[in-house]
Parts: sequence; structure tokens; C-alpha cells
Amino acid sequence: MAKSELRIDPDQYRVRPDSKVDLSDLPSKTTDGFEGTKDDAVELLGTMNLRIAELQELLYAEAEHKVLIVLQGMDTSGKDGTIKHVFRTINPAGVQVASFKAPNEIELAHDFLWRIHQHTPRSGRMVIFNRSHYEDVLVVRVHDLVPEEVWRRRYEHIAAFEKTLADEGTVILKLFLHISKDEQKERLQARLDDASKRWKFQVGDIAERARWDDYQEAYEDALSATSTEAAPWYVVPADRKWYRNLIVSQLLIDTLEGLDMSFPEPAEDLDHVVLD
Repeated sequence: MAKSELRIDPDQYRVRPDSKVDLSDLPSKTTDGFEGTKDDAVELLGTMNLRIAELQELLYAEAEHKVLIVLQGMDTSGKDGTIKHVFRTINPAGVQVASFKAPNEIELAHDFLWRIHQHTPRSGRMVIFNRSHYEDVLVVRVHDLVPEEVWRRRYEHIAAFEKTLADEGTVILKLFLHISKDEQKERLQARLDDASKRWKFQVGDIAERARWDDYQEAYEDALSATSTEAAPWYVVPADRKWYRNLIVSQLLIDTLEGLDMSFPEPAEDLDHVVLD
């Protein structure tokens, strides 16, 4: 086997519908399917970047499919890094990143999905959610911002919302970037130690880290309740950033290739066009 190959079906990280997720049983540090070095992984990622760019151009030109990628994970799990390294060769005209922070006054005056729907992709486009509608069954649960009866019924609302998107032609790829508590500690410490990264660190990160077990439980319930055939979750091992990037890239390539896209025919016959 050539070192610069990923010999693994990323589908093994998929959460099957109606299965119960236990994150403590799922790997966060594996490099299964890749026998090369980190440098080999970087080289392979470059090749995958080019393939993703080709497929995104095809998606844009054909303008028949819509692709939504949802990125979730604990603090420091690498959502920004995934976007930076996996999508770096994509034409900005065909992709948009939507980040969801705490809802503002206007957003709070609507249902919790109102602000989300406005950012879903149109035909030919790809949208990446950096955090998403899942914050409304995660943060609100852990911080007890709404009663349990409210956040618990949102699982059903989310599944119905995603099924509507899928029925209308949106391909949905949901990625939970799975890191260990020890890895999170190292990454937070790295932010403190590096002056160029300190801007990423907030004192509140320490308080959120203290709620690790609560967040893990909230994620387990959300993943279990909302991984469907139309909108599956993938638990991506993310302790090693380069392996995370390879798995996400392969999942994206497999998803786009599965659309069986083709470039559209020109609107008129161009065979006899001659340029002076």
C-alpha cells in the first residue's frame, strides 16, 4: 500500500439511525487506514483538496444539488481548522460559511430554526455551518436556559426540518469532531502559551470545560436522536488534526461523487464558433 493513501471507508464513523451513542466507546485519536507520516498526510490532503475543488465546480455548474455541511464539536475540536484546511481550494463564489453565536433579540422573537433556515444552501451551492441549530439542544440544555420539555422536543423538530431540506434536494453531511478531554487541555494550554493564539482564549472556556461531562451527555443524546438516513451524523476522530482533515475530505469527496453530476450542455451549438 502506498503511504499516501487513505485505506478506510469513512462510513464506519457514521451513526446508524436509532443507535445509542456512547462517545467514551468511540475513538478520538485513531489513525486507522493511514500508514504514512504527517507529511504524507499533508501531501495526500493537497490531492484531495484539488478533487474537492473539481467537484465543487461541477456542483456550481450543474446547479441541481445543494450541499449542507454541519460542523459541531467541543471547544478546540477544530471546526475553524477543518474549514481552513479542507475547503481551502474551493471557489468562494460557490461556498458560504455561516457561524451561529448566541441569538440576538430579533432571533429570539422567532422559533429557534428561523435564523438557521435563512442560511441553507440554494441550488449549486455549498454551505458550511460552523456550529448550528444543534446549539439549541446543547448549550441551552447544559446551561438550563429552557425547560427540558422544550429542548427535548426539539430533536423531533430538527429531524423534521432536516428531512424537509433533504426532500427538497439538499444533501446534508453532519460532522461531530470528536476530541478527548486531555487533547482539549493541550489545545487550550497552547492558546495560552502562544501570544499569536491568545486572542482565541476566553476565561469562560475554563467554565465550559468544567461542564465536559454534561456536554458529552448532551451530544450523545443529540447524535442518537437526530442521525437519520436523510441527515446522518459522523463521529470524526479529531485528536490528530491531520487525520481529521483526511476523514472529512474523504467524506466530502464520497458525498459529492455520489451525486453523479455532469457539466450542463451549452445553451446553443458552439461547435462552429470561431474566434478571430
